[in-house]
Amino acid sequence: MEILMSVFQVSLGVALVVGLLLLLLYRYIQDSTQTQHTILRNYPVVGHLRYFFEQLGEYFRQYFFLGDREEMPFNRSTRGWVYRLAKNEGGIIGFGSTYSLHEPGALIFVNAPFPVLDEDRETTPPLILGNGFCDKPFTARSIVNVSGMSFGAISAPAVQALSRGAAHAGCWMSTGEGGLSPYHLEGNCDVILQIGTAKYGVRDSQGLLSEARLRELAAIESVRAFEIKLSQGAKPGKGGVLPAAKVTEEIARIRGIPKGVDSISPNRHPEVSNVEQLLDRIALIRDVTGKPVGIKTALGGWHFMNDLCEAILRRGIAAAPDFIAIDGGEGGSGAAPQALADHVALSIDEALPRAVDSLIEAGLRERVKVIAAGKLVTSARAAWALSAGADFVNTARGFMFSLGCIQALRCHSNSCPTGITTHNPKLHRGLDVADKAARVANYCLNMNQEIDMIAHSCGLRHAREFRREHTRIVQPNGQSTALNMLYPYPVARTA
Repeated sequence: MEILMSVFQVSLGVALVVGLLLLLLYRYIQDSTQTQHTILRNYPVVGHLRYFFEQLGEYFRQYFFLGDREEMPFNRSTRGWVYRLAKNEGGIIGFGSTYSLHEPGALIFVNAPFPVLDEDRETTPPLILGNGFCDKPFTARSIVNVSGMSFGAISAPAVQALSRGAAHAGCWMSTGEGGLSPYHLEGNCDVILQIGTAKYGVRDSQGLLSEARLRELAAIESVRAFEIKLSQGAKPGKGGVLPAAKVTEEIARIRGIPKGVDSISPNRHPEVSNVEQLLDRIALIRDVTGKPVGIKTALGGWHFMNDLCEAILRRGIAAAPDFIAIDGGEGGSGAAPQALADHVALSIDEALPRAVDSLIEAGLRERVKVIAAGKLVTSARAAWALSAGADFVNTARGFMFSLGCIQALRCHSNSCPTGITTHNPKLHRGLDVADKAARVANYCLNMNQEIDMIAHSCGLRHAREFRREHTRIVQPNGQSTALNMLYPYPVARTA
């Protein structure tokens, strides 16, 4: 018996070796005869090591080789800051900061010699969107809010956690262009319903805007406002794309499109080709819904804002959008063509103050509320946005980090390891809705608290008192310049 077992083991070993040699021979012949990959043709079999290590390279760089302030799009230090806020651990560090105050673009706030005492601090007041210009204005309580991420681009558990967390923190949640899902409503948070170029969720059978559907959605109490999406920072000039593999039966039903077919939005609203038509569309949606209506756009220059303000002044201030969400070219929580993500649209650092200046010059600043977005995931960047003139800050990736995102850069592949941007049920297991909802709320509440803390350090009673003179930007010569010197406040025109 022992002899038979020994013979069997030897035979099995020989079979495995022969099988391995045959596999290597097959791979050698396949590699050396194919014409697509030069490396594999010249170095059969061993050439695969090159692609293997190339694939692993980004993970080694992320965790071993890059410094805390070097990684893109968000470095380890920034991600760690957000993780601590989400875990309610406080943004406390020891032995000094690794943030260089001499690098061009470094952000410095002007601390007051006599900061505001605890007993003199005031609660940052809410602002009302559409006050006096629609039937049901929206009182927005939080400075920091959840930016548009469509159900489809992110998973059902992710939307559920965001909805519950936003409700607890008192912030709003934008639906993104994918339409309103039951998961957005689950937490009973304030919702801004975004209308993208494909009209997902608000379209009729021909793909046109449905007034009946608008009325139906406006009747939902937690839907507080509507946002017409013109463009986004990640891909201005291109509509959203949801691969067929992600267009499940549920998503198809919510969007009003066929199941299992690529969901491709037009690169603009076909019926809106100028500012006059845009104002007509704003007025229509506001009249139908009775709720505030705004727009979201990335900026490439000053013509759009100037033309928009001129058109509003010709019509009267009632024609203005109730809010404008300015998205910087550095924005982007999902998939986008690299050519657009890298090189199209102004950074929020430049776009935001210029957009605010256009409103000030036209005398519309009080009428139109301004929302800023574009890598504003920390309280310092949010406080800068308030200094530049924003009323609110939207962030998508900040809240994705609070959900557990590890910046694996797999948002477009349906293989997100944290279950946030995938519809693979096996990967959803790691995203516990209750736990992540608490982290979403912690992140929002702590962001608001830290923004107020910076304001108090600057001698301000609350964060809405920020002005450009409270912020300085380090220049290439290593010296800082006040933001109000880089972007002086314009003079409002007189009637």
